[in-house]
Amino acid sequence: MSKRFSDLGINAALQQSLSTIEISTPTDIQEKVIPVVLEQKEDIVALAKTGTGKTAAFGLPLLQLINTDSSEIQAVILAPTRELGQQIYNNLISFAAHSPETSIAVICGGIPIKPQIERLKSTTHIVVATPGRLADLVKREAINIKNIAYFILDEADEMVSALKEGLDAIIKEIPKKRRTLLFTATMPGTIKQLVQNYMSKNVVQIEADMTTLGHQGIDHQYVVVAPIEKLEVLLHFLNSKEGERGIIFCKTKAAVNKLAKNLAINKFSSGAIHGSLTQGIRDRIMGQFREGHIDILVATDLAARGIDVKEVSYVVNYHLPDTYDTYVHRSGRTARAGAKGLSLTVLQPEEVVDIAEFEKELSISFNRYKKADAKSIEENNTLLWAKKIFKTKPNRTISENFKKKVSTVFHHLTKEELIEKVLANHLEKINATHSKSEKPKKKKAKKQ
Repeated sequence: MSKRFSDLGINAALQQSLSTIEISTPTDIQEKVIPVVLEQKEDIVALAKTGTGKTAAFGLPLLQLINTDSSEIQAVILAPTRELGQQIYNNLISFAAHSPETSIAVICGGIPIKPQIERLKSTTHIVVATPGRLADLVKREAINIKNIAYFILDEADEMVSALKEGLDAIIKEIPKKRRTLLFTATMPGTIKQLVQNYMSKNVVQIEADMTTLGHQGIDHQYVVVAPIEKLEVLLHFLNSKEGERGIIFCKTKAAVNKLAKNLAINKFSSGAIHGSLTQGIRDRIMGQFREGHIDILVATDLAARGIDVKEVSYVVNYHLPDTYDTYVHRSGRTARAGAKGLSLTVLQPEEVVDIAEFEKELSISFNRYKKADAKSIEENNTLLWAKKIFKTKPNRTISENFKKKVSTVFHHLTKEELIEKVLANHLEKINATHSKSEKPKKKKAKKQ
């Protein structure tokens, strides 16, 4: 029989909030972590993949343990990106809906610091932050974290690799007797070093059921393409997923920009985020994606941390990730909250040998995705051409007299006849282009 949050020791006010947001049954990581946080005093290292309910695992007991009679900051939660920090903050606010005396603040980079400094002058019990911004506020003496009781690191594997300087500066400021809760999807050497250096010797190690929750509901597939056909195969796949939401991951900012431009040209409902965009633009694009105004998000790995959108039905690795950890984080954006999802990796022929290593390391199986044939690709390109025409805005500068002359040419045709003729003309041009490109070039005669 499934446990309930009351069985884990969660109080009535928090249970009421969970009921409001329709969360009734704890996940595996929540069942394992919540009682340990509430009933024990030791530090915790929890290994859990994305989408397993980590925020509630540490957030619910933390909200319960806060002493609201005190006006001091008692807990700091660090996240590697502003997007994830904002997501954690929003979740905590939802959990604390019936605990109005608890005060939570979010202080992340990429937005003006002065309003955050003003906010911290009010009573604050829990701070959700990114390392760089928190270190900056500490340096300015705008925040006091010298007396915190709880220090939580979420997605710590990303923090120690990309944000180590800010993290080190913060750890120097907080008391040695605090309790540290570390959550990570993977356990690289850097995390093991962090545990050894900054956490107590009696660490409680907790692992979610990785075989079920970590990859549950994700269909891992790969497709092999030649470089010249890569974009067309992707466009064919995206057209087959019309109306569904997905994320496409690229290795570099330049690749994100180039792909996003191609999607826009082909009239796909899409947006792009990467680290060089302003925080305002990233927030706007993320908001549009989260609210369903755009269907496709093209992103770099770090920019996509903290994307918690339940209806992401597929993830595309447009470039094979460099590490197994990165693949885990990417694929974890789909199949969230018990849903099903597809993780499709686009490979060049020489990369196929790497799949076996990913399967072995991550204990998953990849299936080969059937690549569209030349005829299907051509038909898809024609459909994209038709959509471009449909979405083209009328040219208001064309004179009525000229429009009438053009209309006269077509006025005897029915709609069906006009479509047939326009389509035939388009395909004739395509075939002529193919014939021209396939025609062997004449060799120049050698000079005597």
